[in-house]
Amino acid sequence: MPNGQEKAIDVDKLLKNKLKAVSVGSLENAISKVVSEMVGEDYKCSIGEVKYTLFSGADFHVKIELSYSPEK
Repeated sequence: MPNGQEKAIDVDKLLKNKLKAVSVGSLENAISKVVSEMVGEDYKCSIGEVKYTLFSGADFHVKIELSYSPEK
């Protein structure tokens, strides 16, 4: 760094994956809501198997499809 100070990496924070505390259902609902608002139609979201990665990440498959409701 130009000023001679190096910022230490907080390894504990990096390795503690906070995504594990987020429910898959909450993610599905939030994604559905955002997509529905963007498109103007009701969409549903389903998330496949979640694989949590090192360094606070996650890999998963997201499926978004039009939600069919005969009442509407």
